[in-house]
Amino acid sequence: RKSEQELKDEEMGLFTKYYMEWKGGKKSDNISYANIPRFYYRLPAEDEVLLQKLREESRAVFLQRKSRELLDNEELQNLWFLLDKHQTSPMIGEEAMINYENFLKVGEKAGPKCKQFFTAKIFAKLLHNDPYGRISIMQFFNYVMRKG
Repeated sequence: RKSEQELKDEEMGLFTKYYMEWKGGKKSDNISYANIPRFYYRLPAEDEVLLQKLREESRAVFLQRKSRELLDNEELQNLWFLLDKHQTSPMIGEEAMINYENFLKVGEKAGPKCKQFFTAKIFAKLLHNDPYGRISIMQFFNYVMRKG
């Protein structure tokens, strides 16, 4: 049986060991740390011209790809037309509404760029206490304008 002082010494030794591992004083044997992907890359210095050009070009390509994903004016008008055509009655005041079934029909007709917006998750996110289980067409369209 260990004395109280021996227990305190053992506790302090374990604490110091684990604290140093946590702080980085001693490398951990845990292999999962090697699998964490690198997420920070330093910016190229002024004298690293090739790296700066590569960074500028990759940024330009990224922005071009993102801009191609955006809906243009014609596609937005088409989406609005489809939503308006498939609205579900009765209207609440001046607000046009659409149910999930018609929402999916519009999603099929709207085109590939719009497909990402016609999910059950987005419909549920915009659903607010409507007794018929519908969402506001205007709210959905505004959501597409903000996110797209």
